[in-house]
Amino acid sequence: MVQVLWLVVATLITFSIGYLGYSRYLAQFVELDDSNDTPAHKYEDGQEYVPSKKPVLLGHHYSSIAGGAPIVGPITAGVVWGWVPALLWIAIGNPLMGSVHDFVSLSGSLRHEGKSIGYIIGEYVGDRGKNMLLWFAFLTIILVVAVFALVVAIVFNAFPQAATASFVYIALALVFGVYLYQLDLPFLPGTAVFVTAVFGGVWVGINFPVALFPAAEAGTYPAGTIVLFGSGLASMVPAAGTLGANTAGWIPVILLYAASASVLPVWTLLQPRDFLSSFLLYAGVGGALLAVVVGTLLGTSAQPLVINLEPYYGFMGTAGLPLFPLLFVTIACGTISGFHSLVSSGTTAKQLNKESDARAIGYGGMLGEGLLATVALGTVAIAGVTAGGGIGRALPNFATGGSVMLTSFGIPTSVGAPFMALVLVSFLLTSTDTAVRLGRYMAEEIVGTPDAENVVVRQVQEVGINRYSNATIQCLLAYALVASGSWASLWPLFGGANQLLAALALLTATVWLANWDDDKQLISTGVPMALMTVITVCALLYLSLYQNLYQQFIQGGFAESAGIFARISVAVQIVLALVLVGLALSLVWIGYSNIKSVREAPGATPADD
Repeated sequence: MVQVLWLVVATLITFSIGYLGYSRYLAQFVELDDSNDTPAHKYEDGQEYVPSKKPVLLGHHYSSIAGGAPIVGPITAGVVWGWVPALLWIAIGNPLMGSVHDFVSLSGSLRHEGKSIGYIIGEYVGDRGKNMLLWFAFLTIILVVAVFALVVAIVFNAFPQAATASFVYIALALVFGVYLYQLDLPFLPGTAVFVTAVFGGVWVGINFPVALFPAAEAGTYPAGTIVLFGSGLASMVPAAGTLGANTAGWIPVILLYAASASVLPVWTLLQPRDFLSSFLLYAGVGGALLAVVVGTLLGTSAQPLVINLEPYYGFMGTAGLPLFPLLFVTIACGTISGFHSLVSSGTTAKQLNKESDARAIGYGGMLGEGLLATVALGTVAIAGVTAGGGIGRALPNFATGGSVMLTSFGIPTSVGAPFMALVLVSFLLTSTDTAVRLGRYMAEEIVGTPDAENVVVRQVQEVGINRYSNATIQCLLAYALVASGSWASLWPLFGGANQLLAALALLTATVWLANWDDDKQLISTGVPMALMTVITVCALLYLSLYQNLYQQFIQGGFAESAGIFARISVAVQIVLALVLVGLALSLVWIGYSNIKSVREAPGATPADD
C-alpha cells in the first residue's frame, strides 16, 4: 500500500519548484522594489497601517487564511473521488493558481495604497463594477458562515469533547484579552500560562464532554457525556430529521456565537483568540506533519501510516457527484480561495514592511495552506472511509486519522483525537466570526452614509450599517441555508461561490496589469481567471438547476422528514447561485471590455501611479 509520506513529498516537490522559480518571476513581473515606501509606512497610524516584520505578518496572514476549509475540502474530495484527483489538484493547482491569486491580490493592493479588490476594480471600471464585486463578496460571506456553522456542528456531534474544549478555549481568549489590554500585565508569562491552559482544555473536554441532545444510537457519545436537554425537545429543532437533533441543535448556538463575536471590539476576543489559535495550528498541523515522517521512518505509530482510500472512485464518485466540475470547488481553499483576496488586499497590504515581503507572505502563505490541505487528505487516507460512508461521516476522520499520526510520538488516540478535533473546530470558529465581521464591513461600504430622502429607504440603510442588525441578518440568512440539512449541495455551493470570487480577484489583477503597461503579459492571471470562471459557473449551474431545482422540486426528491425549512433553504440556494453567476458574468464582461479598450488604445498609461 502507498505510504502517506509520499503525499507530503509530492506536494513539497511541486511547491518548492513553484516558490523557488515561479514566485521569483512574479516578483520581478510586478516590479517589487524595496526602495519604494509601502502603504504601511506612507500612512502609518498605529491602528490599521502598521509596518510589521515579515515573520510576524506571515504568522498573522497564515492564521487568517488557514481556516477550516482547507481541512474539510480535501477530506471530502478524497472520500468522494479518491486521493489521486484530490492530490493532483492541490499539488499542481495551488502553485499555478491559488498562490498566484494571493500574491497578485496582495501586490495589487500594495500598488493602490492598501485598498481592497473592490476599490481596485472600481478604479478602472467604475462604481457599478465595484458595487457588484462587493455584493458578490457579501453573498459569498453568507455561504461561508452557513457552511462553517454546519461543519462545526458535525464535529461537535462526533466529538463532544471538542465542544467542551472549545468553550474553554473561547473563555480563555476573553480572559487573555482583559489580561493584555485592560490589566496591561506581562506578555510572555501570560502567554505561557494561557497557552498551557488551552492545551489543558483538551483534558477538560475529555473528562467532561458536552452534548445538547441524546445520541440517536446508544453508545455514540463517550462515557460520561453531559447531555443538556432531553429527547422531548429534539423533534422541535429544525433539520433534526436530516442532520440529527444534536448536530441541528448546535448550529444556532454557533451562529449566535459568531454574531456576538463579530460585534465585540477586536481586543476582547479576535486578537487574543487568533494568537492562542496559532499555537494550536503549529502543534496540530506541524505535529501531524512531523509525525508522518517519524512514524514512517521509525515505525513508532500505532498502525502503519498507509493510504486506506481508493486512488480513484470513478467520475461520479461515491456520492453520485460528477468529478468535473465539483472536485475543484469541493477542495476549494486547499488550492485557491477568493476569501484570501479579501485578507490580502484589505488587511495584510496595510502591514507590509517592504515590498519584497509580498513574495513570502502572499505566494508562500498560500503554499502553507496547501500543505495543510495535504495533511488533511493524509488524515482521512489513514482513517479510511468506506465508499458508502458519506461526506458527513468523513469530516470527523480528520481527528481520527490525525490521532493515529500523533501516536508516532506516544500520544494515545484517546487524547490525540479530541485534540485534533479542537484544532479543526478552532480554525472553523475563527473563520466563522471573522467572516461575519468582514460581511459587516462590506455592507457598510455598499450602503455608505445613509442619505436617502425617503424615510423608509434611509431606515433600511441605517439597518444595513448597524453592526448588530447587520450581523444578525447575516446569521439568519446563513441559518436559512443550513436548515435544509443538505451537506452534499451546500459545501460545493460555498466552494463554487468562493472560487468564483477568486476568479473575480484574478480579473481585477488582470485589469490592473492591462491598464498599467501595454507590454505586461496577462497569461499568469488571465488563464487561471478564465479556467476558474468556467469551472465555477458550471458548478453553480449544476447545483442550482439540476441538483436543487430539477431533482428536489421537479422530481420531488425531498426526504419525507424534510419540512418547510428544508424547502425554503433549497429555494434560497437556487436563487443565490443564479444571482452569483449573473453578477460574476457581468463583471467578467465589464472587465473584458476595459482590457480590450485599453489594449486597443495607443499609449496606455500606468494606472497605479
